[in-house]
Formats: sequence, structure tokens, C-alpha cells
Amino acid sequence: MIKVGVIMGGVSSESEVSMNTGREMLKHLDRSKYEAVPVVITERGQLIDGVKGIDFALLALHGTYGEDGTVQGTLETLGIPYSGSGVLSSSLCMDKNLSKTILRSKGVLTPDWLCWDSMEEVVPEAVERLGYPVMVKPNSGGSSIGMTKVNHSGELLAAVEKAFAADRSILVEAFTEGQEITCAILGGEMLPVIGIQSLGADWFDYSAKYEQGGADERVIQLSLGTHERVRTAAISCYKALKCSVYARVDMLLAKGVPYVLEVNTLPGMTETSLLPKSALAAGCTFSGLLDAIISKSMEEWRVKQGQTEVESHA
Repeated sequence: MIKVGVIMGGVSSESEVSMNTGREMLKHLDRSKYEAVPVVITERGQLIDGVKGIDFALLALHGTYGEDGTVQGTLETLGIPYSGSGVLSSSLCMDKNLSKTILRSKGVLTPDWLCWDSMEEVVPEAVERLGYPVMVKPNSGGSSIGMTKVNHSGELLAAVEKAFAADRSILVEAFTEGQEITCAILGGEMLPVIGIQSLGADWFDYSAKYEQGGADERVIQLSLGTHERVRTAAISCYKALKCSVYARVDMLLAKGVPYVLEVNTLPGMTETSLLPKSALAAGCTFSGLLDAIISKSMEEWRVKQGQTEVESHA
């Protein structure tokens, strides 16, 4: 039986979301195949001791020190296989400015943006050129923490300060009017597309994501042409950012044209989260999804180990 350590908690602002993900994973792991062990992390030094004796690390972490390649690098050093994307992909996707730059170089549409590393770099005139409204958000991190929709210049400074309180660099992104959608990818194939509509706020903020009744999230049918454009964009992101096993690509659909917002390498994985919903629509239960993630991650690990051995003998 495989001893699976579910790594949860973490040190980022998304630790509460991570704990929810971890609890759901523990509940749905097939006990006939896996010995499930919770590994709760509340500070950086705990990971090494916490993973002793496990065969596989199932990552339920989100945000900094979890989704940014740090934990992945530690696990690789320890020789422990883990779920999802590797160090490089995790790091790239965590940095929105860098990932958007790469995606645009590959011809993937993404809203125009500015990236600032300090308050000294703030140039309100540049935002005027971008055009209001804009979304101000931390460059790293997720769950809409530290994020604000800014409708006019009078709201800009407070939004910028809020974002800088959550991260060392921030993004100011042109607001794109359209249908918010998310595209789950498993093993390089796109699962059914989910449409998202906030039921209170005018954008998909933290409360819309995590409070009961905050949003309407359901599988939607797109026209053949639109579906193909969405699929092409999602798979292009997955490949360009070197993702593996699974990911979730968030987009805005404006008049049938997809604009990519970000790529999540460790998306939320509670039973009501978007990726499990999409998998269920494809006929895959939550337990089956975890099975697939573990088996595909183990395959990726064996391939990677084989490549390392070949390189060491070269």
C-alpha cells in the first residue's frame, strides 16, 4: 500500500483554503490503495520532518511556499515523488507578469497589464493609458486575496497599497468585460468548460469563490468554433508554461474570444471546487480524480528519474 502524505496548510495567505483542500483529499483517497497521512505545515522548517517515511506527497498547498516551486524543489532533493507540475512550471505560473509575458510571446491573448515592484514605480498616467476600470492584484498568489477592481483614478492608490501589503510586486490589468470561464486540464486533455457568474459582487472575488451561494458555477456548452479557440488557448498555456499532470486555466470569454487571466498549477481541490466539478462532468469521481493525479504524477516522476540517470551517465 502506498503511503500518501497530504501536504496542507502552508505559510501563505491561502493557508485556510489549503486546509480545506487537504481535508477533502484525505476524505476521498481510496483507502484500499493508499495509507493517507495528513502533513500540516505551519512554518517552513516543518516539511522535511513531516514527509519522513511517505512514498508520495499529495500537495494540497496554495500560494507562496507551496505553489511557487519551493516545496517541489525540497521534495525533489529528498527524492520524494509529488503531485502536479515541477519546479520550473510552478515558479513560472506563480509569477503572473512572467507567465503573461511568455503566453503573449506564444500568441495567446491576455489582457494588457502593468507590473510594479514598489510604490516608487507607481505611475497613475500609465493606468490612464491602459484605461479604467482595471484590476489591481498581487503578482503572486491567488484566491483573489489583495485584489481590487478599480473604476477610476481616485480608487487607485488604496488598491495599490492593498496589493503591495500582500506581495512584493503587483499587477494592474485591463478589465475585460465578458463571461468568466475556467478550463481544467488533466494529462494534457481539456475537461468540460465551467462558466462562472458572481451572484453578488461584480467580479469573482474571495467571497464569491468561497462563500455559500457566492457564485453560479456550472458546465457550459460553447459553440464548436468558440470551444476550439478555448481549447487551443488552454492547451497552449499548459505547454508553454511546461505544466504537467493537471492544471486549471482561468479565462474571460469576450464575444467568443478567450483572454487568459492565469494558470493555476495547484488549483483548489475541495469537492465543490472547479476542477473536481469539471472532472465529474467528464464522468470522473473525486476519488477517481485523485487516483489519476497520483498515477500520472508517479509516471512523470519515473520519466524524470530516468532522464536524470541518463544525464548522470552521459
